[in-house]
Amino acid sequence: MEKKDIDWGNLGFGYVSTDYRYVSNYKAGAWDGGQLTQDANIVLNECAGVLQYAQTVFEGLKAYTTEDGHIVTFRPDLNAERMEKSAARLEMPVFPCDRFVKAVSEVVAANAAYVPPYGSGATLYVRPYMFGSNPVIGVKPADEYQFRIFCTPVGPYFKGGAKPLTIRVSDFDRAAPHGTGHIKAGLNYAMSLHAIVTAHEEGYDENMYLDPSTRTKVEETGGANFLFVTKDGKVVTPKSDSILPSITRRSLVHVAKEYLGLAVEEREVFLDEVKDFAECGLCGTAAVISPVGKIVDHGREICLPSGMEEMGPVTRKLYDTLTGIQMGRIQAPEGWIHVIL
Repeated sequence: MEKKDIDWGNLGFGYVSTDYRYVSNYKAGAWDGGQLTQDANIVLNECAGVLQYAQTVFEGLKAYTTEDGHIVTFRPDLNAERMEKSAARLEMPVFPCDRFVKAVSEVVAANAAYVPPYGSGATLYVRPYMFGSNPVIGVKPADEYQFRIFCTPVGPYFKGGAKPLTIRVSDFDRAAPHGTGHIKAGLNYAMSLHAIVTAHEEGYDENMYLDPSTRTKVEETGGANFLFVTKDGKVVTPKSDSILPSITRRSLVHVAKEYLGLAVEEREVFLDEVKDFAECGLCGTAAVISPVGKIVDHGREICLPSGMEEMGPVTRKLYDTLTGIQMGRIQAPEGWIHVIL
């Protein structure tokens, strides 16, 4: 198979239209068989449920070319399960897990020419999503839905290496108590846009959101879970009912325990104790781990001992091990790597 004529080494993290995408429609209480299409456009009624009441959920995962030349995805079954929970929370029909994984495979295989070669630093980002499609004027769930998947080749999230970020403690809440913070709903990300724009305007890379009830405990950022490392090498991740259950974070916890032999704690993390950690990172699909060098709490600077030049040593080991698993350089746990081609 001949790859597309793309400058893989200079790709940014943005949208590039590919040849095929997947679409399935839900009508009269059932999903149709679904199909690949070359049409990237969606035509909706002006009163569609997604436009009026933000009834939409989505996922994000990547396809890679491994060291031995296979095209694979990483734990797509967990994306499927998370989307099921997201859809159920917003009173949307569940798209079955087995069909989700099959559809991902079909889209990636159909766009294999866009999967970047091994060693290029680029990957194929895959975006499944679902939305209410029929007209809805009263506040209620839609009756019809569309499930779609598109993909786009993307470069590394950080050009020139993952330099530690400077983040601020936000005055905004990411999620309401007993709200939708634990699901991947579009409305959660819309709520974070003002906070991230103002953070950037003030010179920060991201926001640290605190728990909405007491505002004393660390939750997550607008699009990633936190991971901390203590001065004696223990990995600590915040635990909360309003944190999105990151697949990357769950995978890193397993890597820490089973591959690196590190102690791991998943517990409440208080803002007051952040100054005592040695390292901090943000976990997500896009960058795997983004190191954090400094946290600013309303003028009070918390400088992590790992510094502002590079990842801390434990964070680096976690990053290298997980990316090694994803790229086929390190043996993966059973079921983690889904081979497509």
